[in-house]
Amino acid sequence: MTSTASSTDTRQEQSPFEQRQTWQQRLRRFGYRVPDRRGDVRDRLVPPYTRPSGRLWSTLGVPPLLAKRLTRWSAWGGPLLVTLLAGVLRFWNLGSPKAVIFDETYYAKDAWAIVHRGFEVNWDKNANSLILNSGGDVPIPTDAAYVVHPPVGKYVIGLGELMFGFDPFGWRFMTALLGTLSVLMLCRIGRRLFRSTFLGCLAGALMAVDGLHFVMSRTALLDGVLMFFVLAAFGCLLIDRDRARAKLAAALPVDADGRARPDAETAENTRIGLRPWRLAAGLMLGLAIGTKWNALYIMAAFCVMAVLWDVGARRVAGARRPRVAVLKRDLGWAFLSTVPVAVVTYFASWTGWILSPSDGSGGYYRDWATRDGRDSDWATRDGRDSDWSWLFPDWWRSLWHYETQVYEFHVGLSSPHTYESNPWSWIVTGRPVSYFYESPAPGADGCPVDAGEKCAQEVLAIGTPMLWWVGCFALLYVLWRWFFRRDWRAGALACGIAAGYVPWFLYQERTIFFFYAIVFLPFLCLAVAMLLGALVGPPRSGDTRRVAGATAAGVLTLLIAWNFIYFWPLFTGTPIPIDDWRARMWLDTWV
Repeated sequence: MTSTASSTDTRQEQSPFEQRQTWQQRLRRFGYRVPDRRGDVRDRLVPPYTRPSGRLWSTLGVPPLLAKRLTRWSAWGGPLLVTLLAGVLRFWNLGSPKAVIFDETYYAKDAWAIVHRGFEVNWDKNANSLILNSGGDVPIPTDAAYVVHPPVGKYVIGLGELMFGFDPFGWRFMTALLGTLSVLMLCRIGRRLFRSTFLGCLAGALMAVDGLHFVMSRTALLDGVLMFFVLAAFGCLLIDRDRARAKLAAALPVDADGRARPDAETAENTRIGLRPWRLAAGLMLGLAIGTKWNALYIMAAFCVMAVLWDVGARRVAGARRPRVAVLKRDLGWAFLSTVPVAVVTYFASWTGWILSPSDGSGGYYRDWATRDGRDSDWATRDGRDSDWSWLFPDWWRSLWHYETQVYEFHVGLSSPHTYESNPWSWIVTGRPVSYFYESPAPGADGCPVDAGEKCAQEVLAIGTPMLWWVGCFALLYVLWRWFFRRDWRAGALACGIAAGYVPWFLYQERTIFFFYAIVFLPFLCLAVAMLLGALVGPPRSGDTRRVAGATAAGVLTLLIAWNFIYFWPLFTGTPIPIDDWRARMWLDTWV
């Protein structure tokens, strides 16, 4: 006799996995793939690096021994070649234009003062022309100036001035150096992230030919310095991730076949030990905050990301309750090795201001605690220091007051500016910033004699349009890959972009500029490299698929490079006929 249940309930013939409609199954129509849990878990904790196939080397006619050496050398050789290209582009004619362009009028002089006096000063309104005409041989004023950014970026710029002089080359040297080194870092970060030297070098090459990165590397502004420290912090956390997972993998038990298997006891109780790269990340984040305050958002995002990486590592290793394991074994040290280190680094950056005199001849507000602070909440009603004053010395109270005043300035800044822009337009380079513009006559200052009318000589802070427009699609791809494929690499890139981009939407009434986007540009370049890698296809794809994908990716890369060359005059301030300048104004909002 056949039961009713057996004749109507078809679930008895299905596997338990098929009986349960999980969220993963429901997302399969959008491209979600269930991770393969088979094989050696060590390969999932620390995936191996990809190597060029022997077929590639044989096609190029490279002998096997030489191919092996090239593969080994390419890990550093490829990034160094890309960095060499970036450095040549950025240092070529670095002192041109020989002028104080855009906000160099603040930071170049502040840097010169801070490396000599320890604090910023008020300069005469004719100081720019005096500096340029005298080769930087000008006296430094003594009257302290009110500035609204921490000192680290200005110390960095001032280091170049100390080495090469108080002139355009000197105050641009360090930003050019850090811009070049950031390309090297991005190549290596991309290699570690994607486990591919090719994709890492591609990401670095894309940033090397981005107009915004190029212009910011040749201008003495703070945002390029900020980008360098943020990228360095991300790289430190990435190295820490690999090393922590390697320690977990080494602790796992091995079966008779030599393969490591997940083990709950090991995954939940293994201590990672000292994590110096997290300390380095805390140092870099402190330097970033000491350059500009918006790095606080980035520190918060990176700390959350690093903790989630720990949760993922212990889950892969077999932990039944990975969040609890991280809470017990990792979270406390993760906090202590980043946040306190960043805070100490930040306050250490104010040493010059702190050590300046508190008698009114030192840094701005340095004497506030002794002059006005007794009328504040720090003192008792009769003007004496409170019982808690020993915990808060004069310099601390003065600095705290200074910081509160700066915060009020930043949140209330709404003065209109010709080149201000809304963050909604940044991702499509809707409103670039003109740093420098002159109209030399034909035959003068590099303007061709046959120009017909005046030339245009401009330094325009604009991203290479093709790169940023492809970046829009790359951002969508990264979000899809993270959500539907659960790809941690895509999640990391989304975190980097969001941390540098999303907070600005909270201040849409504030006066803000497109060049702030330089902070998340490296992650956008990594996203484009990830998209181009997906176009090429995985190694197991057929020849037709790989050739078509490689052709498409190659064409896009060449278009980006051509676009950089086409806009080169606008990046370098090269005089061009006005008609050629108009031809490059693709959008009305660029003028």
